[in-house]
Amino acid sequence: MESGKLSVKEKIGYGMGDAGCNIIFGAIMLFVNYFYTDVFGLAPALVGVLLLSTRIIDAITDPIMGAIADRTHSRWGRFRPWLLWMSLPFALFSILMFTTPDWGYNSKVIYAFVTYFLLSITYTAINIPYCSLGSVITSDPGERVACQSYRFILVGIATLILSLSLLPLVEWFGGGDKAKGYQLAMTVLALLGMCMFLFCFTTVRERIRPAVPARDAMKADLKDVWKNDQWVRILLLTLCNVCPGFIRMAATMYYVTWVMQQSTSFATLFISLGVVGMMIGSALAKPLTDRWCKLKVFFWTNIALALFSCGFYFLNPHAVTLIMVMYFLLNILHQIPSPLHWSLMADVDDYGEWKTGKRITGISFSGNLFFLKVGLAVAGAMVGFLLSWFGYDASLKQQSAPALNGIVLLFTVIPGIGYFITAIVVRMLKVDRTLMQRIQADLEKRRASYQELSDWQEQKPATDIVRKAL
Repeated sequence: MESGKLSVKEKIGYGMGDAGCNIIFGAIMLFVNYFYTDVFGLAPALVGVLLLSTRIIDAITDPIMGAIADRTHSRWGRFRPWLLWMSLPFALFSILMFTTPDWGYNSKVIYAFVTYFLLSITYTAINIPYCSLGSVITSDPGERVACQSYRFILVGIATLILSLSLLPLVEWFGGGDKAKGYQLAMTVLALLGMCMFLFCFTTVRERIRPAVPARDAMKADLKDVWKNDQWVRILLLTLCNVCPGFIRMAATMYYVTWVMQQSTSFATLFISLGVVGMMIGSALAKPLTDRWCKLKVFFWTNIALALFSCGFYFLNPHAVTLIMVMYFLLNILHQIPSPLHWSLMADVDDYGEWKTGKRITGISFSGNLFFLKVGLAVAGAMVGFLLSWFGYDASLKQQSAPALNGIVLLFTVIPGIGYFITAIVVRMLKVDRTLMQRIQADLEKRRASYQELSDWQEQKPATDIVRKAL
């Protein structure tokens, strides 16, 4: 089990880390646009600026955090300790972000920018080490898919808890005061997320270490990581893969509220149904990749998603049962590639070590996380800008026809186009099953040779002393 099979307990423990992250960050994916426009009171276009501007800072902080994680030395490893150190700050800033101060508009804008920035920084500090952890707990590609499947099933459970509880908690805590309701509801969920991070910390172990430990300066690591051609391609895949789902998630509350004209209780049920579908999709990833190469599964699932999502545009939004069934099926398909995507990131990290001789896990995953956050920002900004373009006004009791059509496009056709683009990008990757088997065999030999050399160097001083004495 040193670098192969993992226990069920450890797979669950690893998944709990992302469950903790998503019970907090999932609130941003599902509700941040709606919260900022309809509760906090920001203009939709300004929300777009807010979500995009923070990514400029991430371009600096993400690689720095990756380099720091690579160089962390503790009795818990390189990446695990950050789950312990950052769980409380991440929970605290998520509460502050969902707090609406009773200030003037300009002051509230500043507050929104500052708290979202602080949340983004702590998200970086905990999530880059967490994502990097997935590539060092096992080197078995099959176990990596299984581990990621556990991860996304638990993410689904966490998101289900979020979707079932957030809006009811908002009403229960706030009554008619949604601002107070969101603040107290997020306090409960943030504390739960923090406990999940700590559970992950206590159950997961780091096993895989670089064949040759990195001792170069950060500048050299940043230069070397670009030599990994598959890493550059998976960055593009990360951006393209997250955008369609984030766009639809951000548009969901608008679609349910204004297009379907349903209540908050129905929105809770609708979103939760989608989450259950995603949990099923996560579970399907492992059996599908046991039979077929993960790149083929990734490609054809996105082709199906593109057709399915665009076809959703023509459904009658008032045919509630049909919409719910199709939304459920759409979310099953949507989630199948997610475990494959994160497993591919670990495979690409192995490919980089195999090709360049250096394993730069922290910086490698920081790049992917940066592009994931760019995807989140682009998706949220696109929703904000297009809502403004189509004439959406949260203060109205009834939206105009162009605004309603814009919401439907954001929920269906625009994500569909994104899925098709993602399928094209998947074709650019070459880390298929055959190549990965070769890579794993070569790396095992390289690590064994390095360990033998290290053992010989440790014994050499004692040998020299004996030789001199004689």
